[in-house]
Order: sequence, then C-alpha cells, then structure tokens
Amino acid sequence: MALRRPLIFAAFAWSTVALAGPLVAVDVGHGVKDSGALSARGRAEFEFNGDFARVLARALQEKDIAVREINFAGDIGSLAARPAQAKGSDFFISIHHDSIGEAWLKPWVWQGVERTHTDVKRGWGLFVSQQSPDLETSLRCASAIGSQLRRAGFVPTPWHGRKHQAADAENGVWYYDNLVVLYRTTLPAVLFEAGVIKHQEEELELRDPERQALMADVVATGIAACLSVTGKSVPVSEPPQSAP
Repeated sequence: MALRRPLIFAAFAWSTVALAGPLVAVDVGHGVKDSGALSARGRAEFEFNGDFARVLARALQEKDIAVREINFAGDIGSLAARPAQAKGSDFFISIHHDSIGEAWLKPWVWQGVERTHTDVKRGWGLFVSQQSPDLETSLRCASAIGSQLRRAGFVPTPWHGRKHQAADAENGVWYYDNLVVLYRTTLPAVLFEAGVIKHQEEELELRDPERQALMADVVATGIAACLSVTGKSVPVSEPPQSAP
C-alpha cells in the first residue's frame, strides 16, 4: 500500500477564524474488564485502541484542536457514560479495531500458542447512527475523514456492506444505528475502526508507530476540515504541503 501525505482542503488551510477552537472528545473503545477482540497474535483490542487514540490526540492538538480524553484509562464500564462525559464537546470519535466472525477464522500457532486469524478481511471503516441527534454533521465528518484516508492511500474494507447500509461507501462510511456511543450522545459522533487486528499482516501494520502517526494525522485533518465547515475552525498559517 502506497501511503502519501494528505492533501488539506485549500479553503480550510488558508482560513483564519476568530472563533474559539473546537473541542474533540476522543473515546477509547472497550476497557480493562471488557478488552474487546483478540488480535491474530493474542493482543487485546483495547490496547490497540488506546495506542491509536493517544497518537490521534496529539495530532489533533498539533492542529490547535483541544482534546477531551474519554476512557483512556479503560475504567468506564458504562457505554452510555462515555458520550455523557463528552457533553460540551464539538465532536465525538470512538476508536476501535475490527475483527471478523468465527466462520471466517483460521487456526494457526503463534509462539507456541494456538490462535486464530483471517485472510479475507482487512482495512478501516467508519460508522454513524441514523439515530444521531446531528446526523448531518456526523455524516459530513465521517465522509471528510474517509476522503482524507483514501487520498493518503489507506484502503477501506468493503466487508461492512454485508451487514450495514451504506452511508457513503466510497469513503468507507456505513450506518450502524444501535451503537450506544453514537446515538446516546448530544453531539456529532463517529466510530472509527482503524483496521482488522485478526488479519496477520494488518495487525503488524497497525502497531507500526510511523503508520499510526500518518493515519492519525490524516484523521485529524479530516476532522479539522469538517469542523471548519460548521464554524469551529482553527487558524492555519502555512499553505498545504503534499508529498513528492
């Protein structure tokens, strides 16, 4: 996969808005007690989620976007408590990593331990809920994030089309209406599946710090571009740069 630096929307890059900067709530999916799926090599999803959420938080802050950390310690047991803690933010993004149904898993042995993996599903995905109190902004932000990811060379998985209605399939956005963290919030909300940890090769890619940094920068760029449309812009003093 050839990755390249994202192209930032010119209108956003040259704007200077006198409003206060946006506040983004970044939620770490799962927790210490409910650690989520296990990767192909037996690592808990919660650990992947926490790693990427911290990198994303730094990427947002570098763009002068304030961050409200939700469940970074993994001690919030209630799903409804997460969007409740995000109240007052301008946007909510919940970080997850994907798995696959048992029917698509194959056995293998890693470091002497029997594990399972898949070779049929990989790639990222974005979810919004049609029950969201602000579906329009949720969908716009999800599409902006997905568009930036695609421009940078990250490939979405089409797998979600088996179970979910497309919201913006080209940009990897799907409807998932009964996700508590999406419909119990009072603000625009998106759930991001950064990749498939049951895929042997993608699991290693998802743990690579350089790749994490690039993906986080791209996601942060998409959020910033979306929030600039809603009137929550941040000033940018330099023109957009693209990789050679």
